[in-house]
Amino acid sequence: MRLILVFLAALAMSASASAQQFEPLKPMDMNFPGIDPSVYADLFGPWELRDSTGKRRCRIVLKREYIIGGQQIEVAPDCVQKFPIMDEIVAWRLLENWTIDLVDPLRKTRIRFSTPDDRYVAFPESYGIDGLFKPLRR
Repeated sequence: MRLILVFLAALAMSASASAQQFEPLKPMDMNFPGIDPSVYADLFGPWELRDSTGKRRCRIVLKREYIIGGQQIEVAPDCVQKFPIMDEIVAWRLLENWTIDLVDPLRKTRIRFSTPDDRYVAFPESYGIDGLFKPLRR
C-alpha cells in the first residue's frame, strides 16, 4: 500500500511540474544578416505588465545587454506586490515568432508572452498577468 501511495504522489508531482512546461522555441538572432536592426528597436525599453482589468500594472524595462540566461530586465519595485512572480524574474529572451519569455535565476521560463495579433498575451494566466503592453506616451 505504501508503495502505491509513493507512486501516486510521484505521479501527481510530475503532472504538476509538466503543467508549467513550455514548448521549446528557438531564439531569434537579432544580428541575423539582412534584417534591419530597427525592426527590433521597439522591443527594448519600457513595458507594462497588466492584469485583465488593466487596473493592476507594473513597469519593466527590457534591455539590450546580455546576461547569463538571456538579456537584462529591470523590474520596478512595486511589481512584486502586484505580481509576486516578478520577484523570481531575472532576465528575458526573444524567441521565434516574436515570443518573449521571462526567466528565473535557474534559466527556466516562468512567463511566456506570445503575440497572436498585435499585442502580447501572457501564459500561464495563473500569475494574474494578462499581457505585456507598451506604456502610453504622455
